[in-house]
Amino acid sequence: MIQVEICAASVASAIAAKQGGAQRIELCRNLECGGLTPSDDDIEYCVRTLGLRTHVLVRPRPGNFCYSQSEVDEIMATIDRCRRLGAAAVVVGFLDSQGRIDVELTRSAVRRAQDMEVTFHRAFDGASLGPLWGLSTLSDCGCTRLLTSGQKPTAMEGAGLIRQLVEQSKSLPHFQILAGSGITPDNARQLVLSTGVREIHGSCKRLLPDGTWQTDATLVRQLLSTVEDL
Repeated sequence: MIQVEICAASVASAIAAKQGGAQRIELCRNLECGGLTPSDDDIEYCVRTLGLRTHVLVRPRPGNFCYSQSEVDEIMATIDRCRRLGAAAVVVGFLDSQGRIDVELTRSAVRRAQDMEVTFHRAFDGASLGPLWGLSTLSDCGCTRLLTSGQKPTAMEGAGLIRQLVEQSKSLPHFQILAGSGITPDNARQLVLSTGVREIHGSCKRLLPDGTWQTDATLVRQLLSTVEDL
């Protein structure tokens, strides 16, 4: 069975995701800058009121993924709050000043998460050094999954690398590849069949008249339907 994660940038989007049949979301805010940490109130509402499996993006600011000590302290405190609020997972990403995966900080985040799962996000897609080396590194750090577009703007463009990552992940215990970026009801099935990926991530969003984006329940339903037999 394909696991579908809906990227929800607000409570309204989370509600729409649930109405469309989703059971799992990545909760964030400010998608226009790639997503930032949502509020505690939004996390609690999605977990306790909506009953969704909630993976929380932990990113304190826009920009790169090389953080100062004060930002690292904020990230670790946010992970603590996510655990207390009942989140199922946190979504993080750390690079060092050379653009390499920051192994020490990633391990620290995994330790801080305790029984929560840890997804390493698309900071991976801009990391230096080889992607297959990076995958083993993340597994060694204790991460549960990698969200990636195959180091291309969209997952369909990066399908070749995603397929390689899926194959390598089969030798890594309890580790999944989560394909994301540009996934829609029109291309999700093709992506799954061409890469072998078992988890996909999409926002299923529409532009509202006020210029904001919001998850659309109909698109969520269509996305789930197109992969339900795979």
